[in-house]
Amino acid sequence: MGCEQDADVREGRVARQVTDAVESLVTLWFAAVEDVTPRLPARQIQALRVVRRRPELNLTALAEHLEIGLPTASRMCDRLVAAGLLRRTVQPVDRREVQLVVTAHGDRFLADVTDRLSAYLATALDVLSPGQRTALQEILRGFHEAHVLADARPERGGAAGD
Repeated sequence: MGCEQDADVREGRVARQVTDAVESLVTLWFAAVEDVTPRLPARQIQALRVVRRRPELNLTALAEHLEIGLPTASRMCDRLVAAGLLRRTVQPVDRREVQLVVTAHGDRFLADVTDRLSAYLATALDVLSPGQRTALQEILRGFHEAHVLADARPERGGAAGD
């Protein structure tokens, strides 16, 4: 059976099955995002999530993290500030240093997205047996840990990141 599994990996069958599952998850994520107000592009929601996770980030660090240009990151932050989801604060020591902070409204927005996605996922996962749910949870945890450790994002090959 081990050789059969190795062949599945080499021939890409596992990757295609994972791709199908990811597409289903992305569909649920987009449904959750479309059900909240304000409606934001995925990149803006990603920026909010990054800033909330790493409050020490400044604009330059955010642009680097998202792999976008500084002007693009600045315009994105301008839109998030205008929507009341993000705040820019000037540091007293160096007035050129601007820290990004998710506002209380931004926190509620992200919580709403997460709550909706969790509800959609719960409905989808409800058809699995308890054993399947446990196995899926363990596999996803392992995948996430491996991805974080390996920084598995492939090089973009010159694709535009904006």
